[in-house]
Amino acid sequence: MTVQYYEGIGRRKASTARVRVMNGSGVFMVNDKPIEAYFTREGDMKDIIAPLEVAGENPSALDITVLVKGGGVTGQRDAIKLGVARALLIMNPDYRPVMRQGGFLTRDPRVKERKKPGLKRARKAPTYTKR
Repeated sequence: MTVQYYEGIGRRKASTARVRVMNGSGVFMVNDKPIEAYFTREGDMKDIIAPLEVAGENPSALDITVLVKGGGVTGQRDAIKLGVARALLIMNPDYRPVMRQGGFLTRDPRVKERKKPGLKRARKAPTYTKR
């Protein structure tokens, strides 16, 4: 017997998240850990499950597994949020208007700017000395 799941890929900054949503008992795992253990900052959990709430899906009726790599906490959180939204869209295409209105289907394109030669960072120049 094969398990039916819906997959969505989310990206943000240097992070990539592969999200699988399937019918189940409300288990939310990130890199084989419970989501509460992986994201300890307050508000991260609420941000990640926001697409589920907008779509009207019950988080306790779905099993969600996530494989996330790269970046930091904020990038991974936003990558997972986009992946969840995309997986829900595959699950039910009727969610598109509410997801679009909530801004869950737009990938945030901002990434770290590259360092330029002769500068300390992307734009910070060394201190100018007159003598």
